[in-house]
Amino acid sequence: MVLGLQWGDEGKGKILDVMAGEADWVFRAQGGNNAGHTVEIGRAKYVLHLVPSGILRSGVSCLIAGGAVVDPAGLVGEIQGLHERGIRTRGRLHLASQAHLVLPHHRAVDQGSEKKRGQGKIGTTGRGIGPAYADKAARVGLRAGELALSASELSRRIRDRIRIHNTVAGIQGWEKIAPAPVLREIQQAAKILRPYLCDGVALAHNVLASGKKVLIEGAQGTFLDVDHGTYPYVTSSHCTAGGACTGTGVPPTAIRKVVGVLKAYTTRVGSGPFITEDGMLGHLLHGMGREFGSTTGRARRCGWFDAVLVRRAVRLNGVTELAMTNLDGLDGLEKIPVCTGYRLKGKILREPPVEASVWERCRPVYRIFPGWCEPTTEARHWRDLPAKARSYLLALSKLVGAPLGILSVGAGREQTFRHG
Repeated sequence: MVLGLQWGDEGKGKILDVMAGEADWVFRAQGGNNAGHTVEIGRAKYVLHLVPSGILRSGVSCLIAGGAVVDPAGLVGEIQGLHERGIRTRGRLHLASQAHLVLPHHRAVDQGSEKKRGQGKIGTTGRGIGPAYADKAARVGLRAGELALSASELSRRIRDRIRIHNTVAGIQGWEKIAPAPVLREIQQAAKILRPYLCDGVALAHNVLASGKKVLIEGAQGTFLDVDHGTYPYVTSSHCTAGGACTGTGVPPTAIRKVVGVLKAYTTRVGSGPFITEDGMLGHLLHGMGREFGSTTGRARRCGWFDAVLVRRAVRLNGVTELAMTNLDGLDGLEKIPVCTGYRLKGKILREPPVEASVWERCRPVYRIFPGWCEPTTEARHWRDLPAKARSYLLALSKLVGAPLGILSVGAGREQTFRHG
């Protein structure tokens, strides 16, 4: 299992791509096309939103599991884009019939609700993910399996949802949706996606029973989890190890390894508390052409490594090893602060607070590490790293309570190696 230990954007796509070289299957557990995984292979760059990163390995099959929410037109566009680049998906990519659909009225609700929040907006991508999960919880959502229905029955169900939306939209001030264009869009997508449909749980268990090597791919990160994140500034799915089991139908007893991906510093996109945020670090990283969202293109907020945050994530997820990315982003710094506690009204907190309002009043307690002031991008082994970089990484591992596993010093596959 591979998941994020911060607020997403930790480089999971790159780590998954590397690990998929030894896997037979990759299962995407949750989230929608609000997430993005960027993978660079040689000079080619791939940005994936719903399709698991394993699709870039010719011998790997992929499942978009029932815990995900799927924009049918968006998925079709992603599949077609892969085909145009010579990557085959038929027979390799599978879509769980249990996954819920993201429809145009969900986007209208998402965007309209964010606009009404004004200064208190969550910072969503506006792609309808939250409203789709809300319909799922309210037991009124449409699922991917319904794309296999007759055209007339599928149209009836979509019209019914749009009718209800338009009635409420008049009260809430959301954009109303014209049924005809939506029906055309979904019917066209249904024709393409039907061959990909499957019983996701049955497929997952058959794959496990056959002895195949499986990677479970999590989207977003631990502190965007709807239960364990910086609520309400979170996504609408479960981004933790437990959520990955729920989303795929794979039992916890089948999990052998939990790889927690994290950056050597911290970033987040959207609103919400961020105790170690530092504008100067953000200016430096943005000036290097890095830390822009792969899905939205938005500049990410940047800050120093937060060991309090990551230590909680390690415990929540039962992390067995760390995959540390973006070490090279710190190469030019003489001093590197690391947050080891939060100061609140004269007290030092060693655990993250629960309420967002309390987060806002906390201040970081830093331990300063010496920088290495030399490039790490050419390192291909642990021993190639500067001594001060190795010391920094080992200190982070000790602070968060999990061993180092994979290290990354650049976007390329070849810039990835194991500790030791």
